[in-house]
Amino acid sequence: MTAVDFAAFVDELATRAGEALLPFFRTSLGIDNKSAAGGFDPVTAADRAAESAMRALIRSTFPDHGILGEEFGSERPDAEYVWVLDPIDGTKSFIAGMPAWGTLIGLTQRGKPVFGMMHQPFIGERFSGDGRAAHYRGPAGNRDLQARACAGLSEAILFTTSPLLMDEADRQAFARVERKVRLSRYGGDCYAYCMLAAGHVDLVIETGLNPHDIVALVPIIEGAGGIVTTWEGEPPERGGRIVAAGDRRLHAAALALLQG
Repeated sequence: MTAVDFAAFVDELATRAGEALLPFFRTSLGIDNKSAAGGFDPVTAADRAAESAMRALIRSTFPDHGILGEEFGSERPDAEYVWVLDPIDGTKSFIAGMPAWGTLIGLTQRGKPVFGMMHQPFIGERFSGDGRAAHYRGPAGNRDLQARACAGLSEAILFTTSPLLMDEADRQAFARVERKVRLSRYGGDCYAYCMLAAGHVDLVIETGLNPHDIVALVPIIEGAGGIVTTWEGEPPERGGRIVAAGDRRLHAAALALLQG
């Protein structure tokens, strides 16, 4: 099968996850803190319910496939096809009642991201891509996604979830870029990357990402004509420090500043 053949199945995964999540959104739900280092890394019953629903459907439909999920770890990580799941990317927004969160569903083939979707069930938006093309479906209609041209930092809109998530050295490197851009905004998690693919944001810079935070977004960004790498210019699917841009010229300029 090709990544395109999996598109209908990904839609069903997204629908199942949304059905599990929406009864919890903007309710008084219990919150656990996964952080063992004194920080705040929340997880809820909604996260677990959505990932469980997706895992069950994958196991019953593709029993030979692997799964890597934020909440329940990995199964068959050496399989040719591995599903990479983040039931709620943006859990802090979710528990605050803000809609800047989404379900990330990624598919890798022999370790390479080949299909991805970000689904926001409360708004009813789906962003998907296979690395060659990317698409939007939602209240604004259906359309292809296209990142916009932006030759220089002085014209760019930059997003990060929060500089407070970075260590001091990375925060200083980020500040070098931030001082050069037209506008910087904080928040968004996966939504910022999808807005980049849609041509509304030019640059996203993050640190400390896990594979489940980025794998699904790679085929969407690349399918829209953008580029996403680590700060070292390496493939991004293992996570870490990530920079995404809609224009390769902008990406090169950001990398130069991030690398000092």
